[in-house]
Amino acid sequence: MFTEYLKACPLSGLLCPAGRDLYPAAEDRDAWAAITPEHRREIAALAAQYEGIPYPLRTAGGFLAFSQSGSRQADEKPYFTRRRKLCAAVLSCCLSPGAALQDAADGVWLLCEESSWVISAHNVNPIPGAPSPKEYPLPDVDRPYVDLFSAQTGMILSLTAHLLGGQLDGVTPMLRRRIEREVRVRILSPFMETDDFWWMGVRRKDLNNWTPWILSNIMVCAALSPMTDGELARLLTRACGMLDRYLDTLPADGGCDEGTGYWNMAGGALMDCLTLLEKLTGGRMTFWQDEKIRSILTFPLKMNLGNGWFVNFADCDARPFLSGDRLETAGRRLMDPSLRALGTAYRGTLADQLNDVPHFTRVLDLLFSRPEETPAEPAGAAGDVYLPDLQVRVLKKGPFVLACKGGHNGESHNHNDVGSLILTVNGEPAVVDAGNMVYTAKTFSLERYTLWNVRAAYHNLPLIGEMEQREGRAHAARQVHCTGDGLSLSLADTYGAEAGIETLDRAFVLTEERLTVTDTILLKDPLPVTWVWMLRQKPSWTDGTVTAGQLRIRCAKDLSFRAEEIPVTDERMKRNWPGSLWRVTLRSRPETRFRETFEFQLKE
Repeated sequence: MFTEYLKACPLSGLLCPAGRDLYPAAEDRDAWAAITPEHRREIAALAAQYEGIPYPLRTAGGFLAFSQSGSRQADEKPYFTRRRKLCAAVLSCCLSPGAALQDAADGVWLLCEESSWVISAHNVNPIPGAPSPKEYPLPDVDRPYVDLFSAQTGMILSLTAHLLGGQLDGVTPMLRRRIEREVRVRILSPFMETDDFWWMGVRRKDLNNWTPWILSNIMVCAALSPMTDGELARLLTRACGMLDRYLDTLPADGGCDEGTGYWNMAGGALMDCLTLLEKLTGGRMTFWQDEKIRSILTFPLKMNLGNGWFVNFADCDARPFLSGDRLETAGRRLMDPSLRALGTAYRGTLADQLNDVPHFTRVLDLLFSRPEETPAEPAGAAGDVYLPDLQVRVLKKGPFVLACKGGHNGESHNHNDVGSLILTVNGEPAVVDAGNMVYTAKTFSLERYTLWNVRAAYHNLPLIGEMEQREGRAHAARQVHCTGDGLSLSLADTYGAEAGIETLDRAFVLTEERLTVTDTILLKDPLPVTWVWMLRQKPSWTDGTVTAGQLRIRCAKDLSFRAEEIPVTDERMKRNWPGSLWRVTLRSRPETRFRETFEFQLKE
């Protein structure tokens, strides 16, 4: 799409010199004086929070912890604290020139002195033939790799030089010269000189959020660099080719198989790229009417379960942080009032943008792109949505909102969850997907499926004997049909051949009174089947009925009931599910034929 457009309209003829002034510099006192009192208070609070915290050391030992013990946090905690502290100091200098200038200068120098801007978990470029982290446990300073956070660090430093130019020069002009050199050597030159980085889509085709997220930050680095307009046009044209490769991997329905929470880094980062291209060309290069773009940008709206909850299949939080300004801006560009309203409701604070990962551009977007008017109140849950490529169905009837899925078990950030469901009752989760945990070395390794939250045995699915669904794209739903009141699909291929499944059909039917889930199973040999239900509230069992909070689940009386409390100790998961989750198992006797129906109703 982008490449085809640029063949007819080369970027060299589209760039607008004024477009490279992305945000008001600190010297523009009128612009900074006009920010809202609320944002002034937030900047003061950030300054106070980080003023007393020294820049932490980033050590070889912390970096080595990933390859030695699997810990990501040993490197990432000091890494991100450094960047947040620098962002807070820069904002403070913009609000009150000179207020935190030494902190800003120290932060610039420390980041420029780091051997690598890559986090320990991303140290090796995963392309065919690449060494393992065990072989290269520390970065090779002669071959800088551009990962998510090296690009983001380049963006933070480039904005620091732009915003504080005169103030930094008052300390020494060497600071800005150092930023310019490091951004060029670590980000811009490697980007232009190699096709080997996997996220570029040349060596690998399985792209994900890395591509638009990295590109959005590289574009900022380039726009704020001293490169000529001709050089900038060449860089942006190259970036647009990579965006095309990324879009080619996405389904027409705009679904993000990484989950709603990843929209910030996927669809939201694409939004950043589109906004930058529009600004750098003085509004000449826009793609807001493209149907696929529209579908990508409205994805969170479709996954809204209401009351702050979102569909959280895969590595996703049930209450994800969403970049409201990006959603609100997308709503204005698409002239979609519902998306605007959702974005305004989730605009959040400056600290939110830094505490996710340091999205400094989005902090500035919040400061300088205020809504033009107050939109309508955001709608609740999506009423009736089906994404045919992602095979996700969201349906609201009466007090219930159902989300269920087909798909396959080779998705990006995959959980083995084909045929699983989420059910909210009166706006609160009742049958849940546990979602995400703090990432470790296991998360994206061959040991991924030893993690309990990723396994099918901890999703709302049947176990055949003791066998659960298998990972891999071949383990997919078949015969998927969206009906007026639910979804039907075959799950037989999601298990291994050793399960001996001849038929495993699941049907979801939602009415205003109940959700009915019916499984029809035919096995080659007699085996017990265990149905798993992940519940938010503590369950009890009485004569064929499970009761948990507002929910009642009716099923066959001869199933054996067991409830397992899962205390939520993981720091990330606790933000969504404080306390405990409950895993209910309902086990049958060994048979070859089953037709089991589960009715989910409000407790009387």
